[in-house]
Amino acid sequence: MTACLCGSGHPFESCCGPLLKGAAAPTAEALMRSRYTAYAMGEIAYIAATHAPEARADFDEAGSEEMSRKVKWKGLSIEATTDGGPDDENGTVTFAARFSAQGQEQVHREISTFRKEDGRWFYVDGEVNPTLPPRRVEKIGRNEPCPCGSGKKYKKCCGA
Repeated sequence: MTACLCGSGHPFESCCGPLLKGAAAPTAEALMRSRYTAYAMGEIAYIAATHAPEARADFDEAGSEEMSRKVKWKGLSIEATTDGGPDDENGTVTFAARFSAQGQEQVHREISTFRKEDGRWFYVDGEVNPTLPPRRVEKIGRNEPCPCGSGKKYKKCCGA
């Protein structure tokens, strides 16, 4: 079994795999994770299909497909969620997606807004590179698990 690209630590077959095949995401965070996995796998049709109807007109499918091919996705960190549970109708997910493009390491940070319609979660919009309140970061040991959620040791992941 292959670990899911979303960093959940679960096998792809029981994590994002069923969602990419059409199953409804149970939470806004699950949809966010599956959208990251879809970008990493080049499944841009899934990204388009999980946009809320009002957001689809602004989605550049060809540009997203080109970008997906040109970057190497390195990992997803969920930094915060607000609502977005199975019984909610709306939610937000704050995340950081690490990638490399043209040999440079980069991070895409976003606060994404999601809405549930007829039992399915959809991406509504997002605030890219939001200004977040400062947070205290404690020193992480080289052999401790990486805080990004990848399941790897810090020295083999973000500390590399």
